[in-house]
Amino acid sequence: MARRMNPGAPVLTRRGFLVASVGAGVGASLAFGFPRGAAAAMDPAVPGGMPPVETGALFEPTLWFAIDGEGWVSINIIRAEMGQHVGTALARILADELGADWDKVRILHVDTDPKWGLMVTGGSWSVWQSFPLFSRAGAAGRIALIEQGAKLLGVDPSTCRAESGAVVSGGASIAFGEIARRGALDRRFSAEEIEALPIKPASERRLVGRPVQALDIPPKTDGTARYGIDAKVPGMVYARPKIPPTRNGAKVNGVDDSAARAVKGYISSLVLDDPSGTVPGWVMVIAQSYPAAIRAADLVRVDWTPGPTSAVSEKDIQDHAAQLIAQPDAGAVLDTGGGDTAAAFKAAQSTLEQTYTTATVLHFQLEPVNALAFEKDGVFEIHTGNQWQSLILPTLAKALGRPESGIVLRTYLLGGGFGRRLNGDYAVPAALAAKALGKPVKMVLTREDDARFDSPRSPSVQRLRMAFGAGGEVTGMEHDAAAGWPSQVMTPFLMPKGANGVLYDPFSISGADHWYNVGAQKVRAISNDLANTTFRPGWLRSVGPGWTNWALESFMDEAAHHAGADPVAFRLKLLDAKGRNAGSAPNAVGGALRQAEVVRRAAARAGWGVPLPADTALGLATSFGQERDMPTWIACVARVRVDRVSGVVRAEKLTLVADAGTVVDPDGARAQVEGAALWGLSLALHEGTVFERCQVKDTNLNSYMPLRISDVPQMDISFVDSTEVPVGLGEPAATVVGPAIGNAIFNAVGARLRHIPITPDAVRSAIG
Repeated sequence: MARRMNPGAPVLTRRGFLVASVGAGVGASLAFGFPRGAAAAMDPAVPGGMPPVETGALFEPTLWFAIDGEGWVSINIIRAEMGQHVGTALARILADELGADWDKVRILHVDTDPKWGLMVTGGSWSVWQSFPLFSRAGAAGRIALIEQGAKLLGVDPSTCRAESGAVVSGGASIAFGEIARRGALDRRFSAEEIEALPIKPASERRLVGRPVQALDIPPKTDGTARYGIDAKVPGMVYARPKIPPTRNGAKVNGVDDSAARAVKGYISSLVLDDPSGTVPGWVMVIAQSYPAAIRAADLVRVDWTPGPTSAVSEKDIQDHAAQLIAQPDAGAVLDTGGGDTAAAFKAAQSTLEQTYTTATVLHFQLEPVNALAFEKDGVFEIHTGNQWQSLILPTLAKALGRPESGIVLRTYLLGGGFGRRLNGDYAVPAALAAKALGKPVKMVLTREDDARFDSPRSPSVQRLRMAFGAGGEVTGMEHDAAAGWPSQVMTPFLMPKGANGVLYDPFSISGADHWYNVGAQKVRAISNDLANTTFRPGWLRSVGPGWTNWALESFMDEAAHHAGADPVAFRLKLLDAKGRNAGSAPNAVGGALRQAEVVRRAAARAGWGVPLPADTALGLATSFGQERDMPTWIACVARVRVDRVSGVVRAEKLTLVADAGTVVDPDGARAQVEGAALWGLSLALHEGTVFERCQVKDTNLNSYMPLRISDVPQMDISFVDSTEVPVGLGEPAATVVGPAIGNAIFNAVGARLRHIPITPDAVRSAIG
């Protein structure tokens, strides 16, 4: 049985939790099953849009895939599809190891079930986590097919190989489908045998790293793919919520729906009683149609007693963060290898200190959050797109007062996730309404509702200090970061202890524990408790490094100028791979030397040092992506032009070089880097809002202004060829574009910006 998420469980490290969960899934899944005379057909209307399984013999060697009598290989995907083609990436890992014919591979995005283990899509983890699991599953299937295929061919298994959907020996071959129909496939493997299974060397791969057709494109283009917002069942009613004035602590005193009764199709207004505490103070407006629910909700009047944060503003949150940073004993100190930073600063010949800030950021995914809920045959079904099913299931169980075994999340495609749907809180009100009414309820939030109910990326404040010795040598560095912590609010069981024994949110400090050799180093992670109670902090594409690397790489540029060094040369000197930065197997082989290499390549490709027109310049930033135990080495050089009069910054070109180890899906990898880089550009120059009286100021795209098509720059993206462990590509590029732009602005006009988003007014003010 795969381990379940349990808030009462002992605290685990992030990596320990993942290894335990995924490891349990491996152990449970790789014992072989038997051919079956019939199989439940795949619904052709499921998100993957794949045809049903042939109902004859079915070879299902592991829970991760099956082969039917026609030779179709159906691969089960537990990751959410939100535009990143994750099913294609993962399926090709298994299919390559199996020796399948790609034209006869299909994917099935599965519903929740304990047998799948940890179901989560985030952190750029999907390929990294799944590669060893799917490789072994494919290898197990290949071995069994070869053994049975050899028997049917009357040859020695050692003469056989599996390729293109068949077992081949010399001039003879037998297709996988025929083996499934005729073979006695009863092979079983012990856990030890699974660990020792031979995996193909990179030279023998035929799908990994090669161009193939994405399996999810046909259903997305012909309209058969289904998103959460498409879900419907007979007899359902619609709901739109009345969002209370505070995220936490609001209470309903009374509801006046007299005006709403004039709306045709209006049914009632329901005050939710939520034992889980997920949606306190919510009122659901119920109607026969969604348009009616929208109109009626606008007319319903609710009297609330708000929570204690009703008057909190963005400035209050940021001022509180600065006060926390000023407290020397606040927060958790990370284990960065030790060293006495106080002594380093005391002995320094010079020091540098700067503070950097970031604004509140919303997700604004294309598809507003929604959920359809109802009870059927004793099981509560939740139909919705979700990124972390394993996280919301216990909350739903608490809200509904039933065991998790009586709840299932039906899987749909996501019309954008970006981390918003890691927090599945939107499933709770739909489920509570369905339970109260005794009928299916489909809740859909309007764009404004979605913005107000978002789990934003917290505003942040960071203070960085550096000590310099003789000749500009770096002898010490401190990095203090204060922000709202998603893990503290939603997943406290994933919080490890710092070197000082204080728990911290790793996803709110990753990136600050960098690979530069800076002598004595101290990193402090500080929870902004005012942010945590004002809103529900969330994970947003690139998570902590989206703000930690903004500060780190802006500061590294300032440190280079302070030391009188070229910013590229300054970084390369510090990326010496000594001590804790040497790297280790399996995920960080080469350590900081690989980060230095992407810096060199990006600078060379961008023409670092070549003269440019007036008010135009290059700026560089680099990162290891997100987490030290699965680093994606990446560097970006941004070329920008600054209009001194208007303050408008135009990004003309982004040059990015990434080393993500083995690139499984080349087209998907490029798309991921493009998307992440443009997200980083959007965060740097366009996106951001502020809290006013506990509510975000901007609730629609008329005032919240993400990147527009006309602002997209030329992009030069390349990858380092590698056969190392494949790591993540969904988010790392988002961490380097912002600081690269900030550094380029300084090089162009001498204006140093320390807050994102960088506005024209801020640029004009900095120019003076």
